[in-house]
Formats: sequence, C-alpha cells, structure tokens
Amino acid sequence: MLSVRGLAHRYGDRVVFEGVDLELAAGDYVAIMGESGVGKSTLLNLVAGLDRPAAGSIAIAGQGLAELDDDALTRLRRERIGFVFQAFHVLPYLDVEANVALPLALLDVPAAARGGRVGGVLAEVGLAERARSLPRELSGGELQRVAIARALVHRPALVLADEPTGNLDPDTAAEVLDLLRRQVKQRGAAAILVTHSQHAAATADRTLVLTRDGLSSRAE
Repeated sequence: MLSVRGLAHRYGDRVVFEGVDLELAAGDYVAIMGESGVGKSTLLNLVAGLDRPAAGSIAIAGQGLAELDDDALTRLRRERIGFVFQAFHVLPYLDVEANVALPLALLDVPAAARGGRVGGVLAEVGLAERARSLPRELSGGELQRVAIARALVHRPALVLADEPTGNLDPDTAAEVLDLLRRQVKQRGAAAILVTHSQHAAATADRTLVLTRDGLSSRAE
C-alpha cells in the first residue's frame, strides 16, 4: 500500500530528516513518534503529496507520487488516502451524513449510491442515530468518529492520522483509538498514526521513532 525510500526534507540548508524508509502492506498499522519539531506532520504531508521531498521516493498502491502533476496528486488523495486530524475539520454547516459523504461527492459518486455507503460506515462507528445532527450538537468523541467515518467511506488504501486524540479526554481517546484500529483492520487499509502519546502508540502494530537520520524501531 505504501513504499517510502530514502526520503529527505530540508528547509534551505537545514536538514529536517533524511534516509526515511517505510513499507506498509494492507492491514499494517504503524505509529510514528519523535521529538517536537522533528517533522512528523511534515512526513505525513510528504506521503500525502502535499509537499515535495528534497530526495527519495513515495509510492501509494504502486503509484509513484513524483510521476504525478498537481491535478493527478489531488485525484490520488481523493481516491487513495483518508485523513484524520486532531482538530476534526468537520464542516459546521453540514450535518453528520453530509460531512461523511463529502469524499464520495468529490469523487463524483452518484447521490443515489452515496446513501448506502454513508449509512453503513455511520453504523460501524456508532453514529447511525446522529446522521442528521449538526457538529455543534456533538461531543468531541462523536466529532472524531465523524472524522474517522469520513476518512474511510471512500475505501482508501492509506489512512493518515495526525494526533487524532489530542483534543480528547483519556477515556474517549482510548475509545476512538480502538475504533480507528478496528476500522483500518476491517477494511484492509494501511495506516500511519502520528502521536506524542505512548498510550496511543501502543494501539498500533509497531512504533517507529522519527529522528533527523530516519525512522528507527526504538527511541535513541
């Protein structure tokens, strides 16, 4: 699902990181930790094709990102990647159902075909009865469930989660992380969880640490 080889990022002459290698197959769920400022979110941006690396290669489901222009990268993100963020990023003026349906609308899935997909994923994340609720009517945990449903409704190959429980209390965070893991595994996606939390990282199959010199399976 994901192949990253020799990836490097720089700001001018300053090396943020280099020599990053990562291979993920379907169902793999990896956590990435590291000190603040080491570039964890930047790494996700590179993997998503939002930034271009200084060196190295990235391929998602066999498609090399360097081969794609901006329009093709946008299409690949819509088709192949699901995003879950700390700040939820749900649209406040759309109800839960419409928020979750957005990726399908962007992919031009006919409206008649969206309902079943959206209803199914809302049931899986425990929000079937909240389909017509507006974001302001939901708790933080429910908002993050909306974000997870939206990230998975279009059946992406890769899920990128950036501190998805940073705004949640510990009990709610644990519930959301368990849900995210179960959904990723059930759907056969690959997933990267960026987190500062040891508890969050422990829900992944393995934990890697990002440093200036790349990814390591243990802290320095």
